Amino acid sequence: MDFRYSDYTVEQLREEVGKLKEKAQKAEQLGNISEVAINERKMQVAIAYMLNPDDFLPQDVHELKGDPGYKFKINFINGVFAWGHRVNLLNEEQEKEEALPISLLGDKVEI
Repeated sequence: MDFRYSDYTVEQLREEVGKLKEKAQKAEQLGNISEVAINERKMQVAIAYMLNPDDFLPQDVHELKGDPGYKFKINFINGVFAWGHRVNLLNEEQEKEEALPISLLGDKVEI
């Protein structure tokens, strides 16, 4: 039976992150890059459920974990996903709106 991450306890989420990390490492050893990416994405979503979405506010700008060339400006929060735009090093906002798990957002920054 499949559960949604929103139904998990924090302990179950931690276990799930551990399992996904193992799967990603095995996939990496086997050279299965797409499976690594899938497991890492699932891991980020599971981690997002351990964070408080109320800590992330519209118009806030955060560092983007794993992508030092960009920051992320939040338009709105929906569940554990932040919708908004990437902002490059010249503080130019990308046109395309995207949704990222809040676990990918680092420290709040000023632009």
